[in-house]
Amino acid sequence: MTIHPNCKINLGLHIVEKRPDGYHNIETMFYPISICDKLEINAAEKFSFSQNGIQLECTDSDNLCVKAYDIIKKEFPHIGNVDIKLTKNIPFGAGLGGGSADAAFTLKMINEIFALNLPDEHLTNYASKLGADCAFFIRNVPVYATQKGDVFEKCNISLKEYSLLLVKPDIFISTPEAYSGVKPHKAIYDIREIISQPIN
Repeated sequence: MTIHPNCKINLGLHIVEKRPDGYHNIETMFYPISICDKLEINAAEKFSFSQNGIQLECTDSDNLCVKAYDIIKKEFPHIGNVDIKLTKNIPFGAGLGGGSADAAFTLKMINEIFALNLPDEHLTNYASKLGADCAFFIRNVPVYATQKGDVFEKCNISLKEYSLLLVKPDIFISTPEAYSGVKPHKAIYDIREIISQPIN
């Protein structure tokens, strides 16, 4: 089974406060865009993982696809092994959520391959354990996101009539590094009101 996990952009971002668990409470609009990785997962006699494309600076065991499989395997030990092949096209260190998308799509594919029939709510709970924005990619539709980016409110916004140009400089900024340089404060305006206005 082959699928193409897409990434997302943030339409506005308020970093409201730091949480006791180390994360930050935020207010933002997640919007899915069509830049994708390629993810192939098939049942296999033994577990294997391979990755090509943009090279990641992590071990295979630390890859979120592997962690997503492990989190389901822990609760459903009867499921079989899989062969996971990941081709990375989504730039990382840019807030696009590529790794989170890969993890969420892995959860959905494992659910389908082994006919577990887990509802989206169950998959969302797994995804929330893997990353702050991972749960977004279970339903993968535009949402207003709060708390650590895993509490959602549907929003009616579409940019399908527009062309989006994504510019990614040749630098890497980790999420902890990005957030460490910010002074959280209460939002002075509501992002939901802004995105309801005409695009211009």
